[in-house]
Amino acid sequence: MEIARKFEGKKYMWDGAEYKDESEARAARESYASNGYDARTFQEGGAFYVFTRKLATEVKVESAT
Repeated sequence: MEIARKFEGKKYMWDGAEYKDESEARAARESYASNGYDARTFQEGGAFYVFTRKLATEVKVESAT
């Protein structure tokens, strides 16, 4: 499995786990979502994979003075 994958033009990173069924992958995806991640499930070759990206909740801009 590739370490990164694009969904709808956005880059997601693989969480490194291979899930044997959709319910395991869904539970992992929901856990990531509850921790502020955007997560997607992908199926390939009978296994399920979860890809995540961190959602920016705050942008800090510091002056260069």
